[in-house]
Amino acid sequence: MSPTRPQHFPPGTPIGERYTIEGLVRLAEGRMFYLANDMRPDSPSGDQRGRRYLLSTRWDPMGFDAFESFAALALAHPGLAAPVDVLRLEGQLVSVVPYAGEGLMLDEAAPFSNARILEIAQRIAGTLAFLHVNGVRVGPITRSNLLISPDNSIRLFDLDILSVGDQPVPDGARSDELRAVGEMLRQYCNVEAEALAQFMHSVASGEYPSPAAFGRAIEKRFETFEALTYPPKLAAITDVGLTRQLNEDNWGWRKLSSRATLYVVADGMGGHDSGEVASEMAVRNICKIAYQIESEAPPPSEELEALLDQAFQGANNSIKDEADERGTDMGTTMVCMLVVDGTLALFANVGDSRAYLMRGGTLHPVTEDHSLVAKYVQNGKITAEEARHHPHSNILLRTVGTERDVDIDISALEIEVGDKVLLCSDGLWGDIDDQDMESILNTYDDPRLAARELVRASHSGGGKDNVTLVLVDFTAPAG
Repeated sequence: MSPTRPQHFPPGTPIGERYTIEGLVRLAEGRMFYLANDMRPDSPSGDQRGRRYLLSTRWDPMGFDAFESFAALALAHPGLAAPVDVLRLEGQLVSVVPYAGEGLMLDEAAPFSNARILEIAQRIAGTLAFLHVNGVRVGPITRSNLLISPDNSIRLFDLDILSVGDQPVPDGARSDELRAVGEMLRQYCNVEAEALAQFMHSVASGEYPSPAAFGRAIEKRFETFEALTYPPKLAAITDVGLTRQLNEDNWGWRKLSSRATLYVVADGMGGHDSGEVASEMAVRNICKIAYQIESEAPPPSEELEALLDQAFQGANNSIKDEADERGTDMGTTMVCMLVVDGTLALFANVGDSRAYLMRGGTLHPVTEDHSLVAKYVQNGKITAEEARHHPHSNILLRTVGTERDVDIDISALEIEVGDKVLLCSDGLWGDIDDQDMESILNTYDDPRLAARELVRASHSGGGKDNVTLVLVDFTAPAG
């Protein structure tokens, strides 16, 4: 179990003898990010605030010594935002890099263009190879470890360092970091980019023995994938929120065939090593099972509901089996949408992750929550607004994985051109009124921008929970 996140440093807090906190920028799992200033008299005079820096703090002491050893190497590489200073303060390790307007990958919604994904993969492969040559082994690379420079280039940042040796990393130990890279980049693939997503899945499965081998494989795929583009009709993003330490949400999408596409959001429960496992299994297994059914024996339209039910039930039962084997009570909510021929949407849900339809500028819920407060609202005991703040709002009557053959709600909707569908965990709708979500969706035509603004709005609403969403725009013909 990771140590509890400490209180963040308020503006004006001195960090060592050089830096003063300007403000908290972002929270992530195991990290807090700040902007800070160097207010010493010898700072450049062009900016009255002095030099600006991006600070990252972590509080799990297990990696402190290794990171300090890494910083002492003072490595320089175009793909690396190497720390210029490292300090220990109040049980936290503070890593400092110069700030020149960089953004965090954490704020970027999927999908990226094929070209962008290949460029990022190439940069990461080259940087990892450089680190290995210098004897540095790193832990899993996540979105928290990527900085986006104003010129749109990517650099690795604030890495979890496993070890620093005086010899290059042995050949047989150079593949571990690639698994997390492949999985991260797979999620940034467009739902239409199935072949590229499968390549990244092969990376996540350990097919490439080193960053060099990964880099060569990327080079071979530029010609095939780089020029392929897709309409801007999708977005997905997940965020830990402002109070939780662990993100137990997950999301996914998959092109099942030329006719059908599946979109999923899941919100896990059960704590560390349980909730995040349940939600990941739910998304992975429903996509896998639905793909097998559709690709092996495409059902006629009247049997699509059975396809969705079978895939959902298979995901449910796989989690139940895993929970029984582990001896835990892990589970998850799940909401999904199966789109067929761009004109029919089938929705399935268990729990309180929701689907919304945006039609004619108005947002409508499509699914019903399986929660105690939702039952109270249905029975007229409380209003919908009272339900949002009810002390029992977290009590669910149905979840995925806690019992075999769960009761699933399935409904169908004819899609109209101009519709938008939003799938989301309760971290979104619990912190933002439906009217505010509607306003954001009406304001931003680009789904990726809308997704980012929805997450920011959830933070403004308190950020009490993880927040995850998938947004599908049907203003153009959908698949």
